[in-house]
Amino acid sequence: MPKRKKKNFFQRLWANRVFFLMVAPGTIFLIIFFYIPVLANVVAFQNFQYTDQGFVYSVLHSPWVGFDNFKFFFQSADFWIVLRNTVGYNLTFLLLNFFFAIFFGVVMSQMRKARLLKTYQTMMLFPYFLSWAILSYFVYAFLSSDKGIINHMITAMGGSSIDFYNAPWVWPFIIIFLGVWKGIGYNSILYFATAMGIDPSYYDAAMIDGASKWQQIKNVTLPHILPIATLMLILNIGGIFRSDFGLFYLVPRNSGSLIDITQTFDTYIYRALTTTNDIGMSTAAGLMQSVVGALLIFITNWIVRRKQPESALF
Repeated sequence: MPKRKKKNFFQRLWANRVFFLMVAPGTIFLIIFFYIPVLANVVAFQNFQYTDQGFVYSVLHSPWVGFDNFKFFFQSADFWIVLRNTVGYNLTFLLLNFFFAIFFGVVMSQMRKARLLKTYQTMMLFPYFLSWAILSYFVYAFLSSDKGIINHMITAMGGSSIDFYNAPWVWPFIIIFLGVWKGIGYNSILYFATAMGIDPSYYDAAMIDGASKWQQIKNVTLPHILPIATLMLILNIGGIFRSDFGLFYLVPRNSGSLIDITQTFDTYIYRALTTTNDIGMSTAAGLMQSVVGALLIFITNWIVRRKQPESALF
């Protein structure tokens, strides 16, 4: 048989032109808004001075300071507060979301009434589609010192009103509750879909062997959910140095009394840009977020690959 002539790059490109056109919009979007801006991270190593001649000219003519921006950021008192809040909140979100998402996903997969299931899914998903800007007003309606629903209830029972926006002790509980409440519906869908895709014959075999409902979940449902749960764990650990800007900035209404409790890397970068205009240090903080997040993904995946080779997907 004659040998098939190997197609060159342009011939393969033309042969698959339909598929390339399908992915072209997303690819162009990523290149323009994600990959090209990566080059601007050089600002983290400069004493950036913006001039009227444009950003590129300013980057090329700003003095090089090496790691001074990182050093200044790490040595500041704010760094440890920001690190504590970002990592502490994200670890709490990670554990609670991981538990409740699997729990509700499994519970919904066991429901047999379609109307009841749709009702629960709609109720749980609704908060996810509300922006933090809108939710911040709902929270304010509950926590306002003079018009808040909670303070009206407290004063009606003979107590004195609480100025929640100047009470730092209560905000870790509020932030954790809101973060879990808003995302629980979306996070549980993935596990619900995975559980619904399990072959019913596994459950039939377990019932024949006399397995209870809990034993079916423990020995059939959870092992099938484990691979996707491992993947989500790896991705979430990679974002442990990032936070939801709206939750930590809009919901507390940028109250100065709450900064030590609500300040995270994302809000710190925003405040550094808007108040001190220190672009170099802000970029250094953002670059550190990305580098540490990438390292955490690789380290977590390496650990998972050693413990469970079939679950390591990267």
